[in-house]
Amino acid sequence: MINFISYRLLQLIPLLIAISIIVFVIIQLPPGDFLTNYIQQLKLSGNDVSESAILNLQREYGLDKSLIVQYVYWIKDIVLHGNMGRSFQYNMPVADVIWPRLGLTITISLISLVFVWLVSIPIGIYSATHQYSILDYVFTFIGFIGVAVPGFLIALVLVYFIFIETGVSITGLFSQPYLDAPWSMAKVLDMLPRLILPVIVIGMASAASLIRVTRGMLLDELSKQYVITARAKGVSEGKLLFKYPVRMAINPLISTIGWTLPALISGEVIVSIVLNLQTTGPMLLKALMTQDMYLCGSFILVTSFITVLGTLLSDILLAAIDPRIRFGGVSE
Repeated sequence: MINFISYRLLQLIPLLIAISIIVFVIIQLPPGDFLTNYIQQLKLSGNDVSESAILNLQREYGLDKSLIVQYVYWIKDIVLHGNMGRSFQYNMPVADVIWPRLGLTITISLISLVFVWLVSIPIGIYSATHQYSILDYVFTFIGFIGVAVPGFLIALVLVYFIFIETGVSITGLFSQPYLDAPWSMAKVLDMLPRLILPVIVIGMASAASLIRVTRGMLLDELSKQYVITARAKGVSEGKLLFKYPVRMAINPLISTIGWTLPALISGEVIVSIVLNLQTTGPMLLKALMTQDMYLCGSFILVTSFITVLGTLLSDILLAAIDPRIRFGGVSE
């Protein structure tokens, strides 16, 4: 198991380097940059900008250097000093902009992931063991709705009906008195009830798809010969179900941790704008619109790192559950 984990960790190094290069290239693809937009806004507002002022701004933001030099400085500061650069639009270190919002985003995404598993696994097991029952059809219908309807539309409908019925606006993670207040137990307790709606909305699509995956995998396992033989030998249905078929059926759920968590983080972007959440969604949208390159690149890099980390976690969990994976993971 140690050899397997070491082998996977060594594979991450060139992968992360390649990801960082791709991210930096992508954020440089749109024409212009933050400084170009900034100068254009100054000119539209009637302020003249001299060539010397433009050159000074380019030197201040490091935009007078080549792309290769900019990348080397950026990645060196991240690796050696944990410095992700400076956000142009906020005029402060990127880390100070990202981490407070990223903490809330990851918290919502992790709770959504737990919600997805708590919903999808039991319903998937029930649908497989009660195939073609009324509840199976009901869960299938709800699952199709969850997959087909965008999360932001569900959020809009829920916010509208709750406001019509109660007169209470449930947007935002905090009520007005705690919006800018420092963290405290009172602020956490104020936030907890407001997490319910975004967690349900963000997790609904993933839960709907995983219900279908769990149901299909378990039906496939229940039709195999070892299950039929165990039934013939008188093994109780509960013991038979959870000892082998369910363990095999949840393998795809474990293997999808690598993309489910970053998908939840990415999926919260539009939902967070609709629900006015103080997460990374609105921040990323504004950074993309203003071409705040270091803020965009750092956030995408962090999301990519979470994807790679999630994939590593999936591999380790799968290797722990199924020894065949870890024995085949490293060549002898």
